[in-house]
Amino acid sequence: MSQLYVDNIRNRTGGPIGIPTGAVVTGVITATTGNITGNMSVGGVLTYEDVTNIDSTGIITAKSGIKVTGGEVLVGSAFSVGQAGVVTTANVSVSSSVTAATFYGSGANLTGVISGVDIESGGSFLGAGVTSINFQSGATVTASGAGTTINISAGVTTTQYSPSANAIIQIGLGTAQHHELTLSAGFTTITTSGGSMGASHSLVLIQPSSGICTVGFSTFFQFPSGATPSMSEGSSKVDLVSFVVKDIARNAGTGATELLASAGLNYQ
Repeated sequence: MSQLYVDNIRNRTGGPIGIPTGAVVTGVITATTGNITGNMSVGGVLTYEDVTNIDSTGIITAKSGIKVTGGEVLVGSAFSVGQAGVVTTANVSVSSSVTAATFYGSGANLTGVISGVDIESGGSFLGAGVTSINFQSGATVTASGAGTTINISAGVTTTQYSPSANAIIQIGLGTAQHHELTLSAGFTTITTSGGSMGASHSLVLIQPSSGICTVGFSTFFQFPSGATPSMSEGSSKVDLVSFVVKDIARNAGTGATELLASAGLNYQ
């Protein structure tokens, strides 16, 4: 094989030479400029500092990241970021959907997003954008799946007492709405503790089957016309006292418990 040693090769007019059938170079080509009007195939790695357009039919791998200083990034079908990746941008416009494990930001400019629920009672609007609902005691709440259906069963908590004879029984109004006393022969004085203003309570009194129990009430109970009713006596008779908490005792000297009461006697 022949070898040609030259410093410069030019055509007959002093311009660049033409190689119509191609050239095979096993070493390094160093050029200050290049103009390729057709296609170029590179079997190894192509390293460059600046390029105007990239048209790739396969995958482009950028080991140090991609920086877009102007224009926009257009994705034809799908755009994927690895598990450890974070996308930070001022504006994102997506015509279909965006799926991510975590979204950051306030979401103030998002549309079509439910940030709370509206509250209605009997068809009347009460409020909007509610994100937390607290059900008071007495309601049994069960959820059917995460965020799907909530079933509320309005219940009434009850307490039952069997006080000994000749006792003062204190009913805790903060623990239940319905109270039942099975009395013993002798006397029983009924008083209360706790409670919430406006709360309704019922009190069932069951007389002993043998003997009688005389029932008295603390001054908290206020009956119509100020007259305390004469309760039934003996023979397992049943009386019902219903009352509403008008006021509750606060700090010493600043109020007294007031229970507006009425009685139904000798239920058969």
